[in-house]
Amino acid sequence: MKLITILMLSAGIISPAFATEAPAAAPVAAKQNTASAVKVTSVEGMTEYKMPNGLRVLLFPDASKPTITTNIVYMVGSRHENYGETGMAHLLEHLLFKPSANFGIKKGTKTPVEVLNSTGAEFNGTTWYDRTNYYATFPAKEENLRMMLAMEADRMINAAIDQNDLWNPKTQKGEMTVVRNEFEIGESDPIRVTTERIQAVAYDWHNYGKSTIGARSDIEQVNIPRLRAFYKKYYQPDNAILIVAGKFDEKKILQQIGDTLGRIAKPNRVIEPTYTKEPTQDGERSVTVRRNGGTQFVGAGYHMAPSSHADSTYLGLLSDILTSSPSGRLHKALVETKLATRVGFESVSNLEPSYGIFSAVVPKDKDLAAAEQAMLKVLEDLKSNPITKEELDRAKQEANKNIKNAMNDTTRLTIALTESLAAGDWRLFFIDRDLAEKATLEQVQAVAEKYLKSSNRTLGRFVPTEKADRTEVPAAPDVMAMVKDYKGRAVVEQGEAFDTSPANIEARTQRSTLGNGMKLALLPKKTKGASVSVSLRLNMGSEAALSRKAEIGAFTAALLNKGSERLSRQEIKDSFDKLNAQVGIGGGAEGVTASITTTRENLPAAIKLLAEVLKTPAFPEKEFEEFKLASVGRLEQSLPEPQPLASNALGRLLDATSEGHVRHIGTLPEQIAANKGVKLEDIKAFYHDFYGAQSATFAAVGDFDAAALKTQLNELFGNWKAKQTYTRIPRNVKPAAGQKVELNTPDKATSFLLAVHPVAINDSAENYPAMIMADHMLGGGALRSRLADRIRQKEGLSYGVGSNLSVPDQDKSGIWIAYALNAPQNTAKVEAALREELQKALTEGFTEAELVEAKKAWLQSEEVGRTQDQGLARQLSGYLSTGRTFNFNKDLETKVSKLTLAQVNDALRKLIKVENLNVIIAGDQAKQAAK
Repeated sequence: MKLITILMLSAGIISPAFATEAPAAAPVAAKQNTASAVKVTSVEGMTEYKMPNGLRVLLFPDASKPTITTNIVYMVGSRHENYGETGMAHLLEHLLFKPSANFGIKKGTKTPVEVLNSTGAEFNGTTWYDRTNYYATFPAKEENLRMMLAMEADRMINAAIDQNDLWNPKTQKGEMTVVRNEFEIGESDPIRVTTERIQAVAYDWHNYGKSTIGARSDIEQVNIPRLRAFYKKYYQPDNAILIVAGKFDEKKILQQIGDTLGRIAKPNRVIEPTYTKEPTQDGERSVTVRRNGGTQFVGAGYHMAPSSHADSTYLGLLSDILTSSPSGRLHKALVETKLATRVGFESVSNLEPSYGIFSAVVPKDKDLAAAEQAMLKVLEDLKSNPITKEELDRAKQEANKNIKNAMNDTTRLTIALTESLAAGDWRLFFIDRDLAEKATLEQVQAVAEKYLKSSNRTLGRFVPTEKADRTEVPAAPDVMAMVKDYKGRAVVEQGEAFDTSPANIEARTQRSTLGNGMKLALLPKKTKGASVSVSLRLNMGSEAALSRKAEIGAFTAALLNKGSERLSRQEIKDSFDKLNAQVGIGGGAEGVTASITTTRENLPAAIKLLAEVLKTPAFPEKEFEEFKLASVGRLEQSLPEPQPLASNALGRLLDATSEGHVRHIGTLPEQIAANKGVKLEDIKAFYHDFYGAQSATFAAVGDFDAAALKTQLNELFGNWKAKQTYTRIPRNVKPAAGQKVELNTPDKATSFLLAVHPVAINDSAENYPAMIMADHMLGGGALRSRLADRIRQKEGLSYGVGSNLSVPDQDKSGIWIAYALNAPQNTAKVEAALREELQKALTEGFTEAELVEAKKAWLQSEEVGRTQDQGLARQLSGYLSTGRTFNFNKDLETKVSKLTLAQVNDALRKLIKVENLNVIIAGDQAKQAAK
């Protein structure tokens, strides 16, 4: 449904000039104080204020985690672009990470990217039809918040929007080529392209029919004066909403906002409302895309109500009823009958009349016409087969679960409110929730019959209709009238101000072992909404016992929640949903990991249900056949794609095992054949031999009764033992050096390059901390790293470039990987630049300034990571297998803090040689050769 889509969609000192005087080249109002901010409304713990300059501020205090999330939303997107300006809003999103007057241009100041990286922030910027936003989550420290607000204020009005940043004719480099590469990546996905074409054909005039990234020609030929005018018009305080959530003092932060963003003068210009209205569609439309791909696809799109309209809420519930797995009508009609491998629904949150697309992925050897016919029968025959109360109740429960989980995660909710703002106001999030809870069968049935009909559909063919049956889509209602007196509900219960340092985590963790050997790590604490996260790992098998059982083990793990001796797949899902439990089960032949996120009151029942799923699976034949078909379909879809092919080649290059070993990596066709060969009796035998809890590990983090949980775990798992004992299998890496693998992927607009170097260390090695820093400065530090600076920022050759250091905890079999996505004709340049930057680091070494920034960014990112309870539970559970505690994290952070520049440079030179790099390239070789 709609809410599900929304939810599942520095250490430097502030620039003296900005701190004491108006930002350069920007009109500034008189300095504001806290009293200047006028309170507008307060709903469920969130309070909106308005500054004299028109800036809206939404504050959401939450002291349960030591982080702050800032999310500034500008009410501008691709809907506001004119002829020749497509992609302009998205280009500005990229350019606002470039230097601005007081951040990067002024001598001695940091660029926006440097500010974000130095705080260890998790950040991004996104652009959509009605809005653009920039968000960051960082440790709740005074200097971090001060710098973040100052940076947002400066790039709101002082961004350079420089021709050389976008495209320098002399150097032939700039951000334009990075954005163009992002465009090319999208063009390589046939399913994504098809959905864009459906929407383009469905719209005659409105900009919702155009992809936000824009036309390639507009990206390449963007006019700088027009782009700068677009920026000056829309990037202003009276067109922005700043959301700040997390641990802060509300009165103090209003003063800080007033002293930064609040002191910018309100502009004199007027933003005229867009007025293009899409005419009512008057018959079936069609589009066909013909290009290389591994599977077939069919989509049916329909014009729908704007997101603020009640009809949109009911359509959201309807989409869940139709597409959820396994109860959804489309799932039953297409997936269970093997006409398709998966179905889905895609829609967005829009201010004006919207659009939704139902879809199905169909194997190459299946009948696309039959799948299309079956889909349309489900979608457009709902009058004869009306929605049932059971279906509506299930959809409501799914929505309720996701909403409650979001309400318990302040960061997630803060980002989700972006889409509500795009639809008209942040309070629509709660109004939509309320409407969904009260929705009736009559309301959902009415929208099904109103919108899902042939005259409102865009598909693969056109058929003339004698009598037009048209859908008049309602206009957006008066949102201000809807939200004016809205008060919402009680604020979600707050948690304790938990110290996430390794020392405190270790001091608060309780460890024990059950009689059968199962190990526990329990970390009780008060959390927002009384939430709790658990992680359970079943370790199993040995090298000899698991021989030739890799696919069987993977199938076994995947089918655990598809039916127990007592409950069907749907009943299991419904039961977990009623407990508001977000559950994940996955793994393979060597082990299974299960995770739960729920609340204190529901934890015992959720654990009991998980035990039933794990201990008494039924392995229904229907579910087995359905999963096999989907698994093979996913592999077939990967066959012509650059990234899966390159990743598979990487695995095979470093594979030190022989055929039949549980970790042996076959080619994609070999994997398809192996998946097709799995038998249901093999799965049942594998479960009988390998499943048990004597080598299991379990961790819980959050609000729970530790003593009661330990007792329950002993009752449920204390006597469960596997027939086969567990023996850890060593992880080895083939010592490949200097090899090159080139894979041809015809008709793909993007190429994928991997450079890999074995590193013979584990994470206890003396030079491991130094290699962490070396990798961070080379490519692991996101946008602020040598590879990103050279290949993305300077050369403009790649949208996605970076590196990763993967080092195990026991075996000396680490690897260092660098990667880049680029146009095929630029592959040689990307490879050359990568080798040059690595050689430069080896020859000249890093600088002291780089190391200082890398240390700070890495340490703060570790701090942010420990605020996520599910990740913390997973790490505690993993540590139980090796006897490790969070003292390891504390020691590692201490070692990183004390590293010298010489230690980092020496470690890199000892472990990495440019001539030993193995390079894998997957792309259209004809385009590469032509260049």
